[in-house]
Amino acid sequence: MASLRFPFSFSQTQPPHYSRPLSSFPVAAAVGATAVGATAAFAVLTSSSSSSHRQFLETALNFLFSSDRTSLPAWGTLSLADMSVPVVESKSGATFPSVLGDSQKLCGIGLRRKSVFGLKNIDVYAFGVYADDNDIKECLAGKFEKLSALELKGNKEFTEDILENDISVTVSLQIVYGRLSISSVRSAFEESVGSRLQKFGGSDNKELLQRFTAQFKDEIKIPKGSVINISREKGYVLRTSIDGQEVGSIQSKLLCKSILDLYLGEEPFDKQAKEDIELNLASYLQK
Repeated sequence: MASLRFPFSFSQTQPPHYSRPLSSFPVAAAVGATAVGATAAFAVLTSSSSSSHRQFLETALNFLFSSDRTSLPAWGTLSLADMSVPVVESKSGATFPSVLGDSQKLCGIGLRRKSVFGLKNIDVYAFGVYADDNDIKECLAGKFEKLSALELKGNKEFTEDILENDISVTVSLQIVYGRLSISSVRSAFEESVGSRLQKFGGSDNKELLQRFTAQFKDEIKIPKGSVINISREKGYVLRTSIDGQEVGSIQSKLLCKSILDLYLGEEPFDKQAKEDIELNLASYLQK
């Protein structure tokens, strides 16, 4: 059957409001823990053979159902000692490691969906956003450390500083639609990233856009489960890899901001994910 071709940058449909796992997002979970999160934690608890994992999840469940929540647990008290337990995006089943590389921590997960003729929603890819907490503190603590994480949630100035500053951030995309072609990915970025480049830098950025989209060559295969990592590294270098193989890097502050705006900007792909990410990024300033 031929590949279904479509851009990621389809019309903005309201994403589902699914619960994020308590184990990896303690601040967000403490604010809005749900039965779905409890069920997910219980499922892992009953199947895990690791005593350290079981102890952690038991603590998380006890917190979830405790009637005494006058004080929120610190981030460290809910994080695994070895940080090895993956986080599951509940709608797609895609899993994300809690830590990427040596220092980037998972801040939020989301789902990109496409509406087909207004009749059916297709899950295209799940995504996780990672950030270096030391970078966050170094760049933003002086300006925002006196504000709580809840006060910073939805703070436009805080989000804008995340987009603008030289902070190490990675967006990890995991393909969940089995018939997605690389040409569809390329077309998607041409539209979605192109619109952001125009928004932030004006209309004369076609060459920059072409340099980015040219990395997604026709010979690259992206079956279900493929992972595309797009990272903003120090010096505003945008590095792209597919299934662990680097496909290109471009030094451009404008391009970095345009990519991250898809997930953290005013019109994010997943609004609930953006809220989780903002809340957890803000929590780094209180540590």
